[in-house]
Amino acid sequence: MCHMSEPLEGAVKCGAMRKLKLDLTPAATVLCIGAHCDDIEIGCSGALLELQQRTPGLAFHWVIFSSDGEREQESRDAAERMLGSAPACTVDVQRFRGSYLPFEGAAVKDYFETIAARVKPDVVFTHYLEDRHQDHRLLAELTWNTFRRHLILEYEIPKYEGDLGHPNVYVPLAKAVVERKVDMLMESFPSQHQRSWFSRDLFLAHLRLRGIECNAESGFAEAFHARKLTL
Repeated sequence: MCHMSEPLEGAVKCGAMRKLKLDLTPAATVLCIGAHCDDIEIGCSGALLELQQRTPGLAFHWVIFSSDGEREQESRDAAERMLGSAPACTVDVQRFRGSYLPFEGAAVKDYFETIAARVKPDVVFTHYLEDRHQDHRLLAELTWNTFRRHLILEYEIPKYEGDLGHPNVYVPLAKAVVERKVDMLMESFPSQHQRSWFSRDLFLAHLRLRGIECNAESGFAEAFHARKLTL
C-alpha cells in the first residue's frame, strides 16, 4: 500500500495532525489519471512538482481519457512546462467522448487493463471517488478496480457541483510551487479562459483553504483523499 518516510510531506488527519513523508526512490513511477485535459494539472500538479523537486529521477505517466486536438496540445504543453526536466514523462491522450465515459464503460475498462500491463506505479493520482461528475467518478472507480493494491491519492476539482468533501491527506506547497502551478494553468489552457470558474483567484483560493486546514507554513496546500494507508 503506502510506506511513509520521505521526501513528500503529507499531513494525515488522525485526531492531532501528524506529519508523515512518502518514501519514493529515484526510480519510482507516478501514474496520473485524468478524465479531461487540465484535470490532472488542477488536481495534483503542485504535488507532482514537489515530488519532482524532492526526488529527481521519478518517471511520470499521465493518461487523459477525453480530448480534442486543441486541448490535447494544451495538456502536452503543460506537461512539458511542468516536468520537461524529468527523465521520463509520458503523456497518453485518448479520444473517448467527454461527458459520456460511463456509456463507454467497457472500452474504458479495457484501456485501464492496457495501462496496468505497461505501467507499474508506486503511487496513483486519480479523481475523487465521490465526485459528482460522471466521467470523474467512473475513472476513480476503475482506478480502484485496476490498482487496488497500490497507493491511490484522489485529487479534487473545484466546480459547480460543490462536491469537494473532506480530504484527509495534505501536501503543503512552497509559494514558488503555487505560483508555478497557477501560472501554468492560466498560460497553458487558453481554451478554458471563457469558463467563469477557470480563474487565477479560484485556484489560489482553493490552495489557500487547504493550506489553512493543514496549517501549512506557506499557507497553501493541495489536498487528497486516501482510502488505505499502510504505516
